Amino acid sequence: MSRALLCHVLHRPPHFAYTCLRNGVGARGGVLASGIHPLRRLNCSAVEAVPGPTEEASAPPARKKRVVSGVQPTGLVHLGNYLGAIKNWVALQDLYETFFFIVDLHAITLPYEAPLLSKATRSTAAIYLACGVDSSKASIFVQSHVRAHVELMWLLSSSTPIGWLNRMIQFKEKSRKAGDENVGVALLTYPVLMASDILLYQSDLVPVGEDQTQHLELTREIAERVNNLYGGRKWKKLGGRGGLLFKVPEALIPPAGARVMSLTDGLSKMSKSAPSDQSRINLLDPKDVIANKIKRCKTDSFPGMEFDNPERPECGNLLSIYQIITGKTKEEVVSECQHMNWGTFKTTLTEALIDHLQPIQVRYEEIMSDPAYLDNVLLEGAGKAAEIADITLNNVYQAMGFLRR
Repeated sequence: MSRALLCHVLHRPPHFAYTCLRNGVGARGGVLASGIHPLRRLNCSAVEAVPGPTEEASAPPARKKRVVSGVQPTGLVHLGNYLGAIKNWVALQDLYETFFFIVDLHAITLPYEAPLLSKATRSTAAIYLACGVDSSKASIFVQSHVRAHVELMWLLSSSTPIGWLNRMIQFKEKSRKAGDENVGVALLTYPVLMASDILLYQSDLVPVGEDQTQHLELTREIAERVNNLYGGRKWKKLGGRGGLLFKVPEALIPPAGARVMSLTDGLSKMSKSAPSDQSRINLLDPKDVIANKIKRCKTDSFPGMEFDNPERPECGNLLSIYQIITGKTKEEVVSECQHMNWGTFKTTLTEALIDHLQPIQVRYEEIMSDPAYLDNVLLEGAGKAAEIADITLNNVYQAMGFLRR
């Protein structure tokens, strides 16, 4: 994670990316229910090939692969969001054509406070920029500002079997916690919106954590199903160009640190929805709050510090956080920390966190104090995104037989 997710090996045409995905299921005998093969893990250590000197000078440069990702504007952006997604975007924007958005439509799938949504959306956008996402390299926008997301979702819904949605693990978990009276239809159908987010941009790669592949597999199934139902010759007979309506995305698995765990339970993912704020480090936490959270975080009674001991999940989690924010290798962290006691290591980790987050916090305040600048970034980003999204949407309308506007 501290190093870029610089990779891809694709057997298909270019594809795209989304972050808010879940555990992978649905493979039977090596092939998904729709007939697509399960996600291949892409090696995240090599950049795209550079043309050699023997290639023709007149050949046009290859189009950059496309990556799209987003974070919900619910709660405060925390260390897990940053290390698992946003920090990687800074590296990705130099290698790929990137679209990073605030997924505000996904934020309303569970009860929320309406007066806070727009404020949280602006704050999340400012954090993207403060963390180093560059609007001259990446398109930064708000999901609801590109209306094609919702329109394509409805079209995809008509071809998505309800059984595919019923198998979604996150729906089962959240509906069980919230109770039937507090669960809206959107919680069941939002994976289709997620598929729309991905497929609109004809994306190449989806940066996801190891625990976040189920929704990407669903997206691939939906893409294959719609391509088979409406693409190819069927589309061409309706006046279209024929061929595939959607590219089928591959997973881009980031290196270590993609899954940052809770400070109070090393087996649970760091989450905005966890009831205790003690369980997470928020990116905008003051120094004293960071120090207090690390001081009080869960530890164990084993001597020294070590990675990869299943009996010490909290130790491995905190060491991984330290490794990523310092940019050190795993071996360097082991050499430095293996003989430390918990008190010494917590002090070391606290100092590293404060040093790493302070410039982000300073830049965030600068951006929030200039609303015109932030509005312009979001407006330009939405415009660039809409240009691509509208082409995809219009093609789908045509292939599905709608009267041309």
